[in-house]
Amino acid sequence: MIFSPWNYKVLALGLLLVIIGFSAMYIENKVQGIISLYISPIVIMAGYVAVIVAILKHDSGSSTASDQSR
Repeated sequence: MIFSPWNYKVLALGLLLVIIGFSAMYIENKVQGIISLYISPIVIMAGYVAVIVAILKHDSGSSTASDQSR
């Protein structure tokens, strides 16, 4: 497998945060609302950061093709 179970859990958490952030922004439906201006963008950015970390984090214990050639 490409990712470890930890990576999949963090990836799912990140996608869930992005969906929750956009949903909260849509539900409030105000341009000047506190949720639309402050809370939703923070939740969305946290979700994007979690997705990036899940994709880029490499488990040092996993074997890759370069490790198997040695």
